[in-house]
Parts: sequence; C-alpha cells; structure tokens
Amino acid sequence: MTNKHIPMLDLKSEYLYMKSDIDAAIAACLEHQQWILGPEVREFEEKIAEYIGVKHCIGTSSGTDALVLVLRALAIKTKGEEYFNRNDLIITTPFTFTATGDAILRAGATPLFVDIDPATYNIDLKQIRSCLESFPHGLSPIAHCPFRILGILPVHLYGRSCQMDEIMSIAHEYGLFVVEDCAQAFGTEWQKANGERQKVGSIGTAGCLSFFPSKNLGGFGDAGAITTNDNKLVGLIRMLIKHGGKDKYNVAHIGYNARLDTLHAAILLAKLKYVDEFNIRRQYIVQLYTEGLKDIPGIVLPLASCLSPIPNNSSHVFHQFTLRILNGKRDALQRYLKGSGIDSMIYYPVPLHKMKVFSGRCVLYGGQLVSSEIVVEEVLSLPVEPLYSEDLIIEVVKAIREYYIN
Repeated sequence: MTNKHIPMLDLKSEYLYMKSDIDAAIAACLEHQQWILGPEVREFEEKIAEYIGVKHCIGTSSGTDALVLVLRALAIKTKGEEYFNRNDLIITTPFTFTATGDAILRAGATPLFVDIDPATYNIDLKQIRSCLESFPHGLSPIAHCPFRILGILPVHLYGRSCQMDEIMSIAHEYGLFVVEDCAQAFGTEWQKANGERQKVGSIGTAGCLSFFPSKNLGGFGDAGAITTNDNKLVGLIRMLIKHGGKDKYNVAHIGYNARLDTLHAAILLAKLKYVDEFNIRRQYIVQLYTEGLKDIPGIVLPLASCLSPIPNNSSHVFHQFTLRILNGKRDALQRYLKGSGIDSMIYYPVPLHKMKVFSGRCVLYGGQLVSSEIVVEEVLSLPVEPLYSEDLIIEVVKAIREYYIN
C-alpha cells in the first residue's frame, strides 16, 4: 500500500504550474475593472471558436446553462415559441451527468432515453436508428399524446467522441437538430469519412462546453460556452444570456443572467495554451494504466487506449479513465483503494431514467435500458491528473494488482 494520498486531481499543482500566466491575467482584470463582458470575454470567445473550428463561440455562466440556452434558442428558432412542449422528444443517453437530461426538461421538452454501447459508454447508434425507424413503437409513454422527435443530444462521455458521421447522417435523414454535449471532451476530435479531423463541438448544430474546475480546461468556478456556425442561433443566444433582449430594459424573450464573467474568461485564456499539453499527458497516463492492468481478468479497459489505433475514428482526451470492474467487485476494490490512500470515483451510480426528477417526465426506447443499468454497477474512474508522475500512477496500478492477488 502507498503512504501517499493520491487524489483524483491536484488543482493546486496545476495552478502552480501556470501561476505566472494566471496571476498576470487576474492582475490585468484588477487594473481595468471591467467585470461584466470585459475584453477577455470577447478574446476568449474568439480563441475558442478558432480552436474548435467554428464561426461563433458564446461564453456562458456554466456548461449546464449552455445546454439550456441552446435548446431554448432552438425552440424559438424552429417553433417560434419560447419553449418546446412535452410532446417534443429529444434523443439522448441515460448514462451521463444529470444536467444533460435536466436541460431538456428546462427547455420544455421530454428526454427520449436510448441505451448506450457498453464498449464506448456513448449512445448506441444502432438503437438511435432503430428508435427512429420504429417510432412511435417501442416507446414507454408518459402520456397519451402525439409525440414527435425533434433532435439528438449526444454526450461525448469521459472525453471520447461519439460516432458523429453516423449521428449527422441520421439527423439529416430525419430532419433533426444535433446538440453536442462536449462538457467532458474539450479537444477531442472526430475523423470524418473523408479523413478530415474535426473537433467535437464543430460538427452538430451546436456544441456545449463546460469549464468546471475539474474539466480538461477548467476555470476557478462555474463557466461554459456554446459553439456553432448558425448565425441566427447566435443572435438568439446572445439575447437569452442577457435577460432575453438586445436591450435589457426592453426584452423580447424569457431570458437569463447567464453571461461568462470577465475574470473566468481571463483565467481560462491563461490556461488555454496548456490544454493540448495536458491532454497528451492524460493520454500517457492512460498508456501506463493500460500496460499495467491489461492482463487482469475481470477488468475491462476503455475501448480507446493509447496502445492501438482508436476505433471508429474517435479520439479520446480522457477527462476520466474509467474501468469496468466485473463480478460484483467494484465497491470492494474502491474500498481497498481508499484504504491505500487512492481516490476513485463512480461516474455515474444512477442512470437518469432511474432518478426521481425524470419519473413521469421521460420516455424510454425499448422499455428497459439494459446496458446502462449494468455499467452503473461496474464503472470506476481512476486518478488521471496530468501532472502526476509515472511513479504515482504505478502506485495505483500496484494497489489494484495487490487487490486481485489477495
């Protein structure tokens, strides 16, 4: 057992690594005192748009608000109404953070949960197509009403891209919008059929980013952004983040106070230049884990590793390195790691369709989401702090191997 405490992340070390840049960015804000929509916000939006490869980026107060704002803007654009209604279905995954499904509810629509591919943890493309082909058959309804499917909200879970060529093909075929939840996937790429590589967040109708402190690009509090090439959507979102109008004293829509703060933008700008370096470090840590754990029966490693070409043209920035621990040993292994001074996390212990908030407010495809209900009992995420040394990661590997030997 290790004598060290190994947390999931070490944000203090990350700050010290970037200290001169971050301190200078904060000092500049203290000098100009433009705390609301100061110059750093516009600069950050421009640099994120350039990095992702889109025409527009709009900073928001959180990744959750980014999702809500995009969906609200889509309701206004596509329906001419402030909100979707309960008959409007948006396809998404039940194996994600609460915010994904909650944003659909907050925009007035109903989540249509489709099961995942347990090999990737992302939404199952075959299930999406089957759902649309058989619609409305195969749904577990919440009420007798004329449902209609309007969009798809794929989540690039743990930092691995969904199969975006197929998703966009399905969306085009059925006339659906696509909102990418990129909260865990900043910097992830998808290789299109023609060989061109695109950052996630540039492929769908819009992308939603989170800069929560633990993210690959994390701020000093809540922050988010929306990326898109849709000019009309941008105009609506920019009104919605400022209370609903171009003139805050004479508004057109039901809006929010959901702007990105100047200080957050400044800090994120300072950290942005390190994000690719840190993503590469995460991938190296995953390589160490993969080498050390690949021969242990009962452990399923992530499908995309650094030891072989990543399947399905998808890259992975490993916001989380998540194993599946089989044979009911997950909780015992987590307790053993904790006793060894090693933190781990379960992302996520309850699928969305099993949460009280979604009871009577969601629709399931297939009646039961078997893969999602299995993996929530098996997944375990290990520390993947970019600044951890090789020795620390080897300590984690040793502890896991000791557990299985004992």
